[in-house]
Amino acid sequence: MKRLIGIVFGIVLGMIAAQAALAQDWARARLDKSPRHREWVTVKHDGRPVQTFVVYPESKDKTPVVLIIHEIFGLTDWAEELTDEVAAAGYIAVAPDLLSGMAPNGGRTSDLSQDKAMEAVSHLDPDQITADLHAAADYALKLPAANGKLFVAGFCWGGGQSFRFATNRPDLAAAFVFYGPPPAKDAMARIKAPVYGFYGGEDARIDATITQATVDMKAAAKTYQPVLYEGAGHGFMRAGEAPDASDANSKARTGAWERWKKLLQE
Repeated sequence: MKRLIGIVFGIVLGMIAAQAALAQDWARARLDKSPRHREWVTVKHDGRPVQTFVVYPESKDKTPVVLIIHEIFGLTDWAEELTDEVAAAGYIAVAPDLLSGMAPNGGRTSDLSQDKAMEAVSHLDPDQITADLHAAADYALKLPAANGKLFVAGFCWGGGQSFRFATNRPDLAAAFVFYGPPPAKDAMARIKAPVYGFYGGEDARIDATITQATVDMKAAAKTYQPVLYEGAGHGFMRAGEAPDASDANSKARTGAWERWKKLLQE
């Protein structure tokens, strides 16, 4: 009985955590106040339309492109708000909704419940993901305001996808992996760009992959620089700027953001 109660309690806590991740009115409010130009565009490849969120920086010069890969929850309000923050830092920020067409009537993330979004993301075809990301990147690089330089950054599930995209996109300037797992060892040989990792110190599931990834990337003669943020949990970039952020997540979010901006400028 105690074991059953423990299992039920764990499930309830997981549901609460997932609900908190999707309760992002604060992120939508911040985005609505943004002075930057933002738009939705439809990027197509092989007959597949991918709804993509684009935010432009306020800049007189052409700027690099940062491709944003969303969490397992899909392209949520926070993912859009984060895209806007990247644009505020001086970059064309492009975030494809990889759940485009996955909702009823051809809808996307905003047309799905959190459970359905998570389920749909978990079952996305890897080749489709890669094709969607290539299409969004190619579209952005052709924008008149782009200077031809491309970065990729992903979070949670998207963190793993950003690491994997580095194995499939040779013209990347850098890949930023926020608490995501590494790709297969054999695929690392294809990586051309440096890979920078951002991990929560309390995220044992993902942190357990860092040591082997470091060994494998070194064996492949690739640049991989992981950093752990003490006391922070999984998803700290989102949780760290929420109104109820813990001190550890807030500190980690601030530190990771400053590191990320510095690396983008190098």
